[in-house]
Amino acid sequence: MLTELFAHLLDSRILLDSQVMLGLLQAVAAILLCLGVVALCRHYGIRVGQETSVSLLRGLVQMALVGVLLGLLLKGGALIAALILFGMMVAAAWTAARRLPEVEGSLYLSFLAIGAGAGTIILFMTLIRALDTQLAILVPVGSMIIANSMNACAQAMERFKSDVMAHVGPIEAALCLGATSDVTVAPYVQSAVYASLLPRLDMLKSLGLVWIPGVMAGMMVSGASPLYAGIFQFIIVAMILAASGISGAVAIALLRRRVFTPAYQLRLRPAAHETAS
Repeated sequence: MLTELFAHLLDSRILLDSQVMLGLLQAVAAILLCLGVVALCRHYGIRVGQETSVSLLRGLVQMALVGVLLGLLLKGGALIAALILFGMMVAAAWTAARRLPEVEGSLYLSFLAIGAGAGTIILFMTLIRALDTQLAILVPVGSMIIANSMNACAQAMERFKSDVMAHVGPIEAALCLGATSDVTVAPYVQSAVYASLLPRLDMLKSLGLVWIPGVMAGMMVSGASPLYAGIFQFIIVAMILAASGISGAVAIALLRRRVFTPAYQLRLRPAAHETAS
């Protein structure tokens, strides 16, 4: 499979294809615009140049590889699609875990949260036949659900971490008075899960008014009923909301125990965070 992939990438007919060349020129224009934003951020003292450059390069290369890979596996079965989605979940967990280096086992925690959210929803959509098991359909839709579960997981953990580190004094005071660890962080659990859901709630509210997603447009272009395309797009966004909620809730449920030692001492502290940075 890897040999076929590299051979496909090195095929001169593909590299010199007029549509591919046009796409590369458009990609360069998009990159230049992003670099302009980086320059603007630098003017205000926000240094994101290195991270943005790496992200842009990785994104372009990864999407080119995915496009070629999906072209080769276009007629693949459910097993191959499941393996690809599993690999996406691992990559998503690694990305989310990088936001929480202070907590031991954050990669495993992130994988469980993303797997619980995205895995449950993808399986549910397959069982009710809202999602076909063909690779060309399952992988693109599944990737959207996984990506949103990853974002929800990362946002929930980031919000919980920042809230806990900003309220070390009240938390430790409550512990000294005999409160359980779960009670001391309960307000921050609520705010973290809500923060992970808020972008998806806004996305659902603006559906059809502010934006018309690509899945709906693609279905209409391919000849599907416009009404069915609209309903199907709603199903996808609703499932994204459900997956995000599950991932955010599971991530915080697992994380709130890990921020305390067995002796109920708080592990997350501003000084420790600054040292790690």
